[in-house]
Amino acid sequence: MMAVPNSIEEFNATLSQQTAPSSWPEALRAMWFDAKGDWESSHEIAQDLHTSDGSWIHAYLHRKEGDKFNAGYWYRMAGKKFPEIELDVEQRQLVAFFLAQQ
Repeated sequence: MMAVPNSIEEFNATLSQQTAPSSWPEALRAMWFDAKGDWESSHEIAQDLHTSDGSWIHAYLHRKEGDKFNAGYWYRMAGKKFPEIELDVEQRQLVAFFLAQQ
């Protein structure tokens, strides 16, 4: 069982693993798959998280794939404005947010 990281640096260090840590919260696991380049696995988790956190991940993923209309819907569901920042910046924000919840 892999402990939840305490920092983005520790999170990034886990990306060399072959599988997502099953003991982590689902939101953090979704971001792990995204960071590994596995959009589909990340999206599968996000669409099953019926929370504002899940909506935020879902929004980010659809923005990443270039679907602004769908992303806009999910940002509204998450209670967030459509971001004007780079995707990698938002990815770090998401990871940092979920790490801070632990």
